[in-house]
Amino acid sequence: MINLEKKIALITGASRGIGEEIARRLAKEKVNLALIARDENKLKKIKDELSKENIDVFILPIDLTENNAPKFVIDKVTKYFGGLDILINNAGTALSKPLLETSEEEWDNLMTINAKVPYFLCKYAIPYLKNSEIPTIINISSVVGYKGYVNQSAYTASKHALHGFTKVLAQEVHEYDIRVHLISPGGVATDLVNKVRPDLKKSFLIQPYEIAEIIVFLLRFRNNAVIDEIQVRRRDNIPWK
Repeated sequence: MINLEKKIALITGASRGIGEEIARRLAKEKVNLALIARDENKLKKIKDELSKENIDVFILPIDLTENNAPKFVIDKVTKYFGGLDILINNAGTALSKPLLETSEEEWDNLMTINAKVPYFLCKYAIPYLKNSEIPTIINISSVVGYKGYVNQSAYTASKHALHGFTKVLAQEVHEYDIRVHLISPGGVATDLVNKVRPDLKKSFLIQPYEIAEIIVFLLRFRNNAVIDEIQVRRRDNIPWK
């Protein structure tokens, strides 16, 4: 079992939902954190709370869709910490619209946030991960990357792109002992799901802390087994997010 104390983790979409819960759970493992999101005030509040765990918390408020944002993020984080052990690509967005009502701008936004940003964050992080004792990349996706649902064509396409990229990446970095994992949850109790699928019963949704626990398992039991894809679903009788 791996001791995660003083390891360095970068988490995108860290100001709320799954990303915030991952940050809180890793803080309990004494992991130093780089928290990336747009909401500066929320990041500052989380930093103040998690710093009480006697860890180093670096925050970087940024819109990841800006030009060269992935390289900028990796440069800033690695300069601050001197390295990187764990990259968690959690930031994402969704859209529930029929194909005929989906604009090119909406398509571009989905593909940028859900596919392009994690792609290039991985690219710029890999040189630093090569120097880590536990180099790990975790991409948070959605089960729509496996299945298709009405009115979610653009969202589904972006998650299929993330899935395909992750599969190839795992093979390309295998020689460096970089572990690459893909987590594909169904409906999770977040603001995003409440906005896109307000019809889902909240009691049926996966809780963000459950995703965070999976991540801790993957990191702590790194030497015991390899799990490269995980699907998480609460009930069989509800649609995926």
